[in-house]
Amino acid sequence: MAENLTSEERVKLALQHKEPDRVPFDLGSTLVTGIMLPTYKRLLTYLGMAKEDIPVIDIIQQLAEVDEDVLQRLKVDIRGLMPSILAGEKPEITEDNDYTYFTDPWGIGWKMPKVGGYYYDMYKHPLKGEINKKKIDGYSWPKPAEFARLSGLKEKAKKFNEQRKAVIIGSLGGGFFELGFWMRSFEDFYMDFAADPGIACYLMDKLLEIRMAYWDIVLKELGDYILVVMEGQDLGEQKGTMLSPEMYRKYVKPREKKLFSHIKKIAPEPTYIFFHTCGSVYEVIPDLIEVGVDILNPVQVSAAKMDTARLKKEFGKELSFWGGGVDTQDILPHGTPQQVKDEVKRRIDDLAPGGGFVFNTVHNIQADVPVENLMAMWETLQEYGVY
Repeated sequence: MAENLTSEERVKLALQHKEPDRVPFDLGSTLVTGIMLPTYKRLLTYLGMAKEDIPVIDIIQQLAEVDEDVLQRLKVDIRGLMPSILAGEKPEITEDNDYTYFTDPWGIGWKMPKVGGYYYDMYKHPLKGEINKKKIDGYSWPKPAEFARLSGLKEKAKKFNEQRKAVIIGSLGGGFFELGFWMRSFEDFYMDFAADPGIACYLMDKLLEIRMAYWDIVLKELGDYILVVMEGQDLGEQKGTMLSPEMYRKYVKPREKKLFSHIKKIAPEPTYIFFHTCGSVYEVIPDLIEVGVDILNPVQVSAAKMDTARLKKEFGKELSFWGGGVDTQDILPHGTPQQVKDEVKRRIDDLAPGGGFVFNTVHNIQADVPVENLMAMWETLQEYGVY
């Protein structure tokens, strides 16, 4: 067992499928491994670190920016760089009696209920309805340079490196497949794949072009400081993939390979690709490995065929798992502290042997999680997540 490792060394060993001194821990380094504002406020109070002004780093999901002193207190190994303007965006907010609204740089409209609302939900899809190549070409697309919010990030990255933290760098929001749904609406984009897949592919290619240009800009500036590149798009739902595996392989997979190959080509070695997808994606995990994914996030343990022991046995030699440490749909918000502890032990038993595991919850920590359960999770990781 290795001892006295830095966070950077600990994470590197884990991603090399070796056992470090303990399981690395992530909280808040990305927009899919974070904590919602209400729960973060309760955590700060519990830790005796309460404060009034807490920045929100993702307005849609209402994620809190986790303070450096909290990261140190909780022994978090990962630090995140979020170059996309969508992270920390402070858009112009409008309101009526029931909702607050904003429009993001893609032209997508979002709204959140004033009473009982936890998130912003999409309500306006700018390319909904009749579509053709001319309409796609003529749309007022944001320029990649407009997304790349680089000011001050190199200094931040240097500081993380000096602190010997493992650094992950964020993408520009939903992937080229997922953004197709957001731009077109779910109904219309599904119909495109069924009735006119050529137009679906044309839209994905436009979104992919913007994405690759974004990475050209960001990795040229910050690539020397990072260990992990975050990418992703939801491919799964509760019972299976959003497209059939055959349609995924025909239309989405080749474009993912193009993107990941591009990232690996321009990023320094070794750079690991972290791929986020919710849902049941068991059927396409071999495809993700084939196109260059190194890390799967989050491991949605409540979805069909996403049993952690099975995934580790079948894919653990080629794939690292980042997340899946505790179920966030049921156990973490609704279970007892003992149930949380038992769940964390089970997931560590399944995923930690041989390395290849970074502990995080299944997606972001939600607004209804009791702080007692959150601390039960953390305390169990500290006690049980030792090699």
